[in-house]
Amino acid sequence: MTANVVAQGVFGPGVLYFQSVSTANSTPYNIGSINELSLDIKADVKDLWGQKQFPLLVATGTKSIDVSIKAAKTSGQAINTFLLGGTYTIGTEYDITTTASTAIPGTPYQITPTPPSSGTFNKDLGVISADTGQPYKLVTGTPTTGQYAVSAGVYTFAAADTTDLVKISFAYSFTSGAAGQSLIIPNNDIGTTEVVTLDYKSTLYGATYFLRLFNVVMTGVKTSHKVSDFMMPEYSGKAFANASDQIGIISLATLA
Repeated sequence: MTANVVAQGVFGPGVLYFQSVSTANSTPYNIGSINELSLDIKADVKDLWGQKQFPLLVATGTKSIDVSIKAAKTSGQAINTFLLGGTYTIGTEYDITTTASTAIPGTPYQITPTPPSSGTFNKDLGVISADTGQPYKLVTGTPTTGQYAVSAGVYTFAAADTTDLVKISFAYSFTSGAAGQSLIIPNNDIGTTEVVTLDYKSTLYGATYFLRLFNVVMTGVKTSHKVSDFMMPEYSGKAFANASDQIGIISLATLA
């Protein structure tokens, strides 16, 4: 490798991998086009004061490393491994759809919308008038004007609303053509802790900056959905020592 001829610099977000420490032989993953990585290395210091303005002694107490990550892509594996601790079902996805305007038919006044992709009805999300946008009211008994009932994906309306145009919204699951995955978020016992290793690299002018944190517990995952903007997951965590009383590795391409 050609020696670096410029001062060590770090530019851009680099690349970041994570791997579960809690699960043996777990698969490592790229977190997904990292956009930002921040380390906040802090020390708690104590001052010994006398009658003067400046302290007589300053001593270091505890130290901490806080990690902040922002990714350009959404990684289901990252969200689950960092905090949720569940199990994905590969090849099953969920979606929401709204039907085209449909006239309420005569007896038995029922509409059974067909989920896309040969899917399975999952949850009713409401009915509105296609003409006025006015919502119909969900009831459990026999519907009257402006009401509807739903059971196993079959929508029943009032006889008086026959020929009215409605739009039906509902959630559904599907496996046909599903290339993704889905997760039922578990409610694990208190004390269940997911621990990961983080490996980071950034290269500038042939000089590599490398960082590994042996044990990191993630403290949060934040997603913000905005008008005219991308959603970029933000992760936060804290590093701590491994069994060898080590925190991590930092590697630089220069001796400065």
